[in-house]
Amino acid sequence: MRAVVQRVTSASVVVDGRTVGAVDEPGLLALVGVTHTDTPAEARRLAAKLWGLRILHGEKSCSDVGAPLLVVSQFTLYGDARKGRRPTWQAAAPGPVAEPLVDAVVAELRALGARVATGSFGADMKVSLVNDGPITLVVDV
Repeated sequence: MRAVVQRVTSASVVVDGRTVGAVDEPGLLALVGVTHTDTPAEARRLAAKLWGLRILHGEKSCSDVGAPLLVVSQFTLYGDARKGRRPTWQAAAPGPVAEPLVDAVVAELRALGARVATGSFGADMKVSLVNDGPITLVVDV
């Protein structure tokens, strides 16, 4: 699994003109991608990493300060544009494989005590954010 993680002061996801997920205070936005070989074990490891990642102000984590997370599925994280100008998506897991694993990341975060908002899997989402720092990391597990 792969995540692009951004420290934000706020972030939201809109689908069909309706906000489906948002964080209105400092926290993290995690764009999460799944590849074919990922399992629930990787979902647990990614959730633990996101919950404990010390990139908030004062080198704090979401677990330290109770900061919220917005988790958005993003199959394009496994796009490959090394050849030509048109990316391939072969490394991205198909929806029936990816959706339960993204859901598992969210469920594990909530089990750890996190406040988690989400996007809408497979939808045409409009993601807005105020990147704080800016801080952006790529996290692979």
